[in-house]
Amino acid sequence: MYKKNKSVKILLRILNGVAMVIVGIIFCLPFVWMILTAFKSLGDTILIPPKWILDELHWENFAAAWQSGPFLHYIWNSIVSTVGILVLQFLVAIPAAYAYARCSFYGKNLLFGLTMITMMIPSQLIFLPIYLLMSQWGLLNTYGALILPFAGSAFTIFLLRQSFMQIPQEIVDAARIDSASEFQIITKIMVPLAKSSMVTAGLFSFISHWNDYFWPLIMTTNDTVRTLPIGIAKLREVEGGVAWNVLMAGNVILVIPILILFFVAQRQIIKAFVYSSK
Repeated sequence: MYKKNKSVKILLRILNGVAMVIVGIIFCLPFVWMILTAFKSLGDTILIPPKWILDELHWENFAAAWQSGPFLHYIWNSIVSTVGILVLQFLVAIPAAYAYARCSFYGKNLLFGLTMITMMIPSQLIFLPIYLLMSQWGLLNTYGALILPFAGSAFTIFLLRQSFMQIPQEIVDAARIDSASEFQIITKIMVPLAKSSMVTAGLFSFISHWNDYFWPLIMTTNDTVRTLPIGIAKLREVEGGVAWNVLMAGNVILVIPILILFFVAQRQIIKAFVYSSK
C-alpha cells in the first residue's frame, strides 16, 4: 500500500512537471517568436512553414526601427508619464491602505468595497468623461492628462492593505507609546516592512502603463508627449505593406525595460505574495 501511494505521488509530480513545462512553453512562445522575427530578413518573416533557425542575424532591423522616428523622445515621454503615475499612486495608495488596514471609521468596509469595484471597470468605459474633464482643464497633449487619471490604483491599495494587516499590532502600539505620529508610523514602520508589496505593486503598474497604447492615443494629438507604444505602432504606417521584422525589433526595444525590472524584482514579487497569503 505504501509503495502504491509513493508511486502515485511520483506520477503526480511528473504530470505536474510536464504541465508546468507545457504552460511555460505556451507563455514563452510569443516572446521567442517576437525576438526571432526581429532578427529575420523581411522575406523570412512571411515564410510558411515559419523559419525557426536563422542563418543570419539582421541587426539593421533595430537601427531601422530606431531611425523611424524620435525614439528617444518617445522613451523620455514614457519614462516621465510612467514614473509620474507610480509616484502619484503611492502618495495616494499608502495612506489609503493604512486607513483601511489600521483605522476605524464609519463606512470603512463600504468604501473599501467601492474601491475594489473600480478594478472591474475598464478604462475604455470611462475615458469619455475623463477626456472631457482633461479638455476643460486644458491638459490635453500634456503629461497631466497621462498621469492624473491614474492617481488612484485599487490594486495597489488592496495589496498594500493586505501587507499592512500582516504587521503585528504590537509594533504599532509600541510606536504610539513612544509618541510616534501616524505619519511616522507609516513612513518608518509600515512602508519599510511592506517593501516587497510596494515593489510588486510598482512593477505591475509600471508594466501596465509602460505598455499602454489606448490612453496616450486618445489624450494626445501630436508627438509632444506621445509615448513609446504609439511610436512603435507608427512602424505599421509604411507603404508597400508592414515590415514585420522592423516592427518586432521595435517591440523588443519596448519590452527590454520590463524584462530587466522583472528579473531584478522577481524575488520581491514572490516574497510579497507568499507573505500576503499567510
